Amino acid sequence: MSKMVSINDLVQLYYRSNDFDMLRDTTKNDYKYFLGVVSASVGNEKFTGFTSRKAKWAYEEWVRRGVSFANHVATCASRVFNYAVEMEYAMQNPFTSIKRKPEIKRKVVWKHEDVLKFLDVAYSDFTTRNIGLIIQMTYEWCQRIGDMRTLEWEDIDFDDKVLTLEQSKRRAEVFLPISDDLMSMLHEQHKDFGFQRYVAPHVTPTRGVFYPYAMQRFSKNGRAVMRKAGLSERLRLMDLRRTGVVQMVDKGVPLTNIMAVTGHANVASVKPYLKNTYTSANEALTQRNVSVQSNTVSNIESDT
Repeated sequence: MSKMVSINDLVQLYYRSNDFDMLRDTTKNDYKYFLGVVSASVGNEKFTGFTSRKAKWAYEEWVRRGVSFANHVATCASRVFNYAVEMEYAMQNPFTSIKRKPEIKRKVVWKHEDVLKFLDVAYSDFTTRNIGLIIQMTYEWCQRIGDMRTLEWEDIDFDDKVLTLEQSKRRAEVFLPISDDLMSMLHEQHKDFGFQRYVAPHVTPTRGVFYPYAMQRFSKNGRAVMRKAGLSERLRLMDLRRTGVVQMVDKGVPLTNIMAVTGHANVASVKPYLKNTYTSANEALTQRNVSVQSNTVSNIESDT
């Protein structure tokens, strides 16, 4: 490889690699989006002279658009440079020395009526109905939006009303019941989109082929629905999985049962959802006060 090869050239080489080819189609789309950010900011740099200091400067630039966003971009950039090192195009990966900023854990949850407002708007227009279905499945099943964007018809058992899903993040397999309301929606959806692979693809095909929503397109269109529904700007679509889990916690669902839904491998991963829920705190204090009062009465009666 020539020393004159740019980071843009390296990205294009990566797109033709086996490493990239083995990714899921939707993951490829996400990588292309984030690597597009890399190309826009440092793409013209010669990758052989791209130092750790330059990588840190680029990362700080991306952080202005959000820590989570910057970390995703850095992850994709790092994977490209790992490929370059493996192929002996580069001596080192400049992104490995970056100390990434911790992402602040969001605690925002949706009210049930806000979810209904979103669905009412989304389902009222054919161009956004599949966004509505993705959100309904995300909320009802407490799954990640990414997995619902790429859900396939073969994952759904219409006879037994069961979803079998291998989660993309942890590769955990979950088996989830399908409610009557959601099953009705899926039957209607199958009439219009059952001829192709995905449950809720982008409603406009690309060269005659239906593909899942790309992450950035889904987020943009989803925010438009939220604005039309008059929802608070504090809410994020990604909060819906957390919302469902917090609701289960508030209802006293055992952690092991919640893990069967979320696909978490250990209790420690679910414990953050136990924090700061009013229902849990209220129940705990009520039980404590009842216990204290009961003991007080017992002591008084024994004294008399």
